[in-house]
Amino acid sequence: MTQISVAALQLAFSDDIEANIANVSRMVREAAARGAQVILPPELFEGEYFCRVEDEGLFASARPTAEHRAVQAMQALAADLKVWIPTSFFEADGPHHYNSLAMVNPDGKVAGVYRKSHIPDGPGYEEKFYFRPGNTGFKVWDGPSAKLGVGVCWDQWYPETARAMMLMGAEILFYPTAIGSEPHDEGLDTARLWRRAMVGHAVSNVVPVVAANRIGTEHGQTFYGTSFITDERGDILAELGREEEGVITATLDLDQVKRHRAAFGFFRDRRPELYGRLVQDI
Repeated sequence: MTQISVAALQLAFSDDIEANIANVSRMVREAAARGAQVILPPELFEGEYFCRVEDEGLFASARPTAEHRAVQAMQALAADLKVWIPTSFFEADGPHHYNSLAMVNPDGKVAGVYRKSHIPDGPGYEEKFYFRPGNTGFKVWDGPSAKLGVGVCWDQWYPETARAMMLMGAEILFYPTAIGSEPHDEGLDTARLWRRAMVGHAVSNVVPVVAANRIGTEHGQTFYGTSFITDERGDILAELGREEEGVITATLDLDQVKRHRAAFGFFRDRRPELYGRLVQDI
């Protein structure tokens, strides 16, 4: 039996990057002590979610991968604990800026960088002002006994993202997130929609899913947490509430997952020759 233990972290963040890194580091250590081999912090944990407004001064916080303090801190921590940490950060690459993720491995090295493919633009989530659409394509990494696929926040809504990573060999999908209230519609609560979308990816791809969100209120915008881990049948293995800070973990039986995926036949019965419309512009 091939098993892997995974974790998701949920916490609030301030504008103090050192305090945020310290809090994430504390929770990474807790997850590792509980046996987690892959530990997922939320999206852009270096600070508050700054994309709620368009402010050119905020570009100053972006850094190249090798120089970013959040990435450097997770590299040191991963090497110490011998764990994998998918690390979301605001990347500067010359004149370009990306919402990126560094896959930090147990040697403390960056195994690769994924740049978020789908960039949202709307009240409270004005990411197109800050980020170029990713140019890396989707990524899958050889993790501990499993191939790890990671989509970042807005990517989580797209079945194409999940399916592409599965076709690249992913055996677990991870989604770091920053999502909460909708400033344009106080009555709209997307928490249940957010979860349903990713549980749908789990079911239709027969794959475990790990999702980490932030909590707390930042300048009137409230993030709703509800981080979770689901198995390959969409059943919730671990979850947190809307205001809870904490670490959730689960141990996955990858041999069982593989058998279930084969038995459902979703990949056997695919008809790629019929899917051309999916890659055409509307």
